[in-house]
Amino acid sequence: MEIQVVEGSGSGGGSGGAAYKLKPTPYHKEDILFCIDIDTESMSEMKNTGPNGRPITRLDSIKQSILLFIHAKLTINPDHRFAFASLSNSAAWVRKEFSSEVDSAIAAFRGLSVSSSGGHADLTQLFRVAAHEAKKSKSQNRILRVILLYCRSSVQPRFQWAANQKLFTLDVIYLHDKPGPENCPQKVYDALVEALEQVTEYEGYIFESGQGLQRILFRHMCLLLSHPQQRCLQDDLGLPMALTKKLPATDSSPGEDAITVISQ
Repeated sequence: MEIQVVEGSGSGGGSGGAAYKLKPTPYHKEDILFCIDIDTESMSEMKNTGPNGRPITRLDSIKQSILLFIHAKLTINPDHRFAFASLSNSAAWVRKEFSSEVDSAIAAFRGLSVSSSGGHADLTQLFRVAAHEAKKSKSQNRILRVILLYCRSSVQPRFQWAANQKLFTLDVIYLHDKPGPENCPQKVYDALVEALEQVTEYEGYIFESGQGLQRILFRHMCLLLSHPQQRCLQDDLGLPMALTKKLPATDSSPGEDAITVISQ
């Protein structure tokens, strides 16, 4: 159904506004490929603890957040499907068959084992696999999305990819340590942004956290529930803006009370 909107036709507007039309666009089911970083940094402990004070690692938290995502995504549409890969030096399949079964994800997690990457992270093979799978998805009137969960604080990912070859959507969640003599999370983040902008078909999102809190990871994963074909720009995700950004700049006289607004 085509919707026609006339600007200025609301209760507060005048007549004679310009008209424009919103044409219907297809809403495709998703094939989602999770690529999980299995470098040794994925075993870094979060600030949260589990039952009886048991430490929770980044990898534990990633698994929990993915299960949260899958349950929510299947509630939205039970026809979405999921597959799994790991990232060490390069990407490798963990569970190649796309499935809508939660048990398939749990089985894939059992196949994950941490390994040292030797200071390398090449995304080229991941992008090649995704491009191949994207063509298969498109032939079934579906779209492919890759969600990369990256955990290295000093290893900038590398890739080789043609700028005009955009066949799938890429989202990234980056968990890292605080900056330090041996860590350069800003450079890693910049490299991830470059990769996203180079390959993504629809609007891709990238989120990062160096706080080690599960709730932040879960919040980021919930934002990724948004369908790539229905997304706003990531720059618009912060709306409504924090009060510190809304308050106009005014000159206070010495006798006025000062109000400090802290945005979290």
